[in-house]
Formats: sequence, structure tokens, C-alpha cells
Amino acid sequence: MSGTFKIMAVFGTRPDALKMAPVVNELKRYPEKVRVVVAVTAQHREMLDQVLSIFDIRPDYDLNIMLPNQTLTQIATRALNGLDPILAAEQPQLVLVQGDTLTTFAAGLAAFFHRVDVGHVEAGLRTDDKYNPFPEEMNRRLTTRLADLHFAPTERARQTLLADGVRPEDIYVTGNTVIDALLATAEKPFEFTEPPLSEVDFGAHRTILVTAHRRENWGEPIRDICRALRQIIQEFPDTQAIFQMHKNPVVRDVIREELGSVPRVLLVEPQEYVPWVHLMKRAYLVLTDSGGIQEEAPSLGLPVLVMRETTERPEGVDAGVAKLVGTTPERIVAEARELLGNKEAYRRMAHAVNPYGDGRSAEYIREAIFTRYGLG
Repeated sequence: MSGTFKIMAVFGTRPDALKMAPVVNELKRYPEKVRVVVAVTAQHREMLDQVLSIFDIRPDYDLNIMLPNQTLTQIATRALNGLDPILAAEQPQLVLVQGDTLTTFAAGLAAFFHRVDVGHVEAGLRTDDKYNPFPEEMNRRLTTRLADLHFAPTERARQTLLADGVRPEDIYVTGNTVIDALLATAEKPFEFTEPPLSEVDFGAHRTILVTAHRRENWGEPIRDICRALRQIIQEFPDTQAIFQMHKNPVVRDVIREELGSVPRVLLVEPQEYVPWVHLMKRAYLVLTDSGGIQEEAPSLGLPVLVMRETTERPEGVDAGVAKLVGTTPERIVAEARELLGNKEAYRRMAHAVNPYGDGRSAEYIREAIFTRYGLG
């Protein structure tokens, strides 16, 4: 079997690429044992390409399924239809999927149709609310049912999988691969060379980094988040906010309307991965509804206020590196006030132990695959 074991890695969004890239590159270090085939759906085209370039990954297949204003059904069916002939042609022994996107579920289903084993990276995350986050919660639950190997980032995720009926021998606790990517990137020197970020004086103000894009927060919740940020900035003159706006006009139009003219609030386009990591390094506090940032920011000693009603990453809350604050302005402002005005409260969050890994998750995943399939 040496050198003939074929693994197909499938992903489609920037977050998934970030988390799969360390695994792909780790597996490629052993060409005498495995052949790695990369297929991307490009569910997020531009943001995906940025990560592929950073980690020097050239896809063997690119489905390029992204359409303007595409529906969830279009994403799922186009991914499924595109992957079917690739699986038929390549006939891998294992398909690796990551996280909770529609690409993840579609790739797992396509592999099942071809009777190919599925390995699920970042398995076992749950909110136990079918529609929150939507559609991610069901994507990951359904992928669990399809997977044969479950790479759980934490012990809590392992316990969730066991409660779901997954066999103990099929679960591997590996940490989260996003920490691998983050720490490698954060070590490299970087300067912002283009406006508007090159014009920001990070020494003059404490920087609050903000992202908000979740589908369940569209509409009034996004507006409430903006109102909360405006109040925080007004209450603390020594702060400035950098709000990274999602590409979706449903989100960005509200952000522009609410914050476009507010002093010390800078609205910026989605950043490529390297600048984003170095923005986090320079920030004082993060407000976000993102899943991945809940894992990334604590690795840099950065407290996170999670603007959602639920989180599939409760380990961060339990460890004290993140707080779940919802989307009501009063709660967001109160929690931000505590961190901006109470040095001891800030220190407790900033110095808490990050539960998401030690930067060697891809190595642990590769070792688990080699052991499972007798690759030595």
C-alpha cells in the first residue's frame, strides 16, 4: 500500500482552507506513503484564493461554484454534482472534510455515495440548536453521521461525539488546526503598507476589532451590534474600532449606514489572512460573531466577546477566554465596559489558557490516519 494510498481533501471557504492547509501540507511531507489530491468548490472564491496562495496549495480540481446571491440549495447541489465525477475518476481511499460548511456536508455525502471513508476535521462542535448557527449546525451534525474518522479539537468535542453514538476508537482528539496556521503566521514580521490600515496609529488608541456576518444576525441584530459599538467608542475616548465588513451587501449596507460617519470607527474590506492575523496582534479586544476567531484570538492573548446567542465552541467560554454576550446593545456595552474599564477583569481573560491546541494538530491528524490505515 506504500505510496498508493490516496487522500482527497475537499474544502470551499477561507476558514476551511485555513484549517485544512496545515493538514494537506503535513500529509504532502510523506509522498512515499500517500498521494494527496486537493479539490476546492470555491464556495467563497476570492477569500479562498488568498489562503491557497499563502500556504502554496495548488488545487487539482476547482469547481468554482460561486454565484452572485447564490442560495443554500444552489451551493449544495452544485458542490455535490461537481464532486461526483471527481470521486469516480480519482477513487481515493479517504476523503477529508473540514468544519461545518455546505461544502463539508456535500463532500461527505458524495464520498458516502462512492463508498469512500470520510475523515472529519474539527468534529464534534454543537450548539444543539438546529437553526443557530444556520445552516452550519445541521451541516456538522449530518457530517458526523457520514464520517468514519472524527478529529475532535477538544475533549469536550470528543464527549459530544460519544453522546452522538460515535465509537470511541473512531475519535481522535487533536486540537484545532487553525492554531497551527495562526502561530506560524504570527511569528513572521509584518507591516501594513497600504491605506487605510497603514495610516492607523495603533499606539494612540486601544483597538477594538469587530466582525459580524452570521446569517442569524442579519437585519436588526447587526444594527444593534453597530449601535453598541458606537456607544462604546463614545464612552471610551482612548479607543478606536476597526470593523471588517463582510462582502454580503445585506450586512455591509447596514454597517455603513450605522457607522460610516462615526469618529474613530474605521470600516475596512475583508482582509487577507496575513494582515488579519497581524491586526489581531495589534488589537486590545475582539467583538465577533465568527466561529474561528473564537479560537484564534485567545492564542494571541486577546479577549473575545461573542455576539451570538449560542456557540459551538463552549470550551473558550469555560476556559474564560471568551464571553457569550448576544446581540442586545445593553449587554454588549456592559461587557465591553467591564474589559475596557477594569484592568483585572481584562487580565483574567487575556491570560487564561487557550483550550484549542498547541500548534501541532496537523501532525496529530496525520499520525492518526497513518495508524488507522497501517501506513507506518
